[in-house]
Amino acid sequence: MSSNRVALFVVFIAAMLWLWYPYLTQTTPKVRNQSDVIAKPDYIATQLEQTSYNEAGIRSYTVTADKMELYQELGFSHFTMPVFTLYNGPQNWLISSTEATLYENNTLMLEGNVEAKNLTSGAMITLIKADNIRVEIDERLMQSERPVEITGPSLKITGKGLNADLNTDIIELINHTRTIYYDQ
Repeated sequence: MSSNRVALFVVFIAAMLWLWYPYLTQTTPKVRNQSDVIAKPDYIATQLEQTSYNEAGIRSYTVTADKMELYQELGFSHFTMPVFTLYNGPQNWLISSTEATLYENNTLMLEGNVEAKNLTSGAMITLIKADNIRVEIDERLMQSERPVEITGPSLKITGKGLNADLNTDIIELINHTRTIYYDQ
């Protein structure tokens, strides 16, 4: 009886080795690095200073940034610590943020501590602050769906959501929450 048990045990071990062999000899799959997944920029510029002109040859905007990465195939440029100056005749705006993405259709997405300063002297609105702002550069439109703070020489307005036409200096808050007027 004991030899039958030994033979059965040997057959059982052989069957288990045969079944488990592919699993035990399998090589571990290569773990992808994050750099393998994310696209690599076509080129990188540091301490960038750039001026862009419209089709009529008029200066449209200038940008300075600590770093710019161009992703040509994906159709956008990513900026670190950018400062954009939008030129529109006498109504010019200086817009800064922590990060920004400029798409080929001249849509600019600014994110992180966005500040838009009105460079027009004597303007009723001098500064707009938000977490993120979308700027249509060609149309000179500014939009945000996040909390916004608008300040001027004698007022401070807070709200959520913003539509601004920089051509006409018409700024509309989507959801107005508070206005404070200061004595002049």
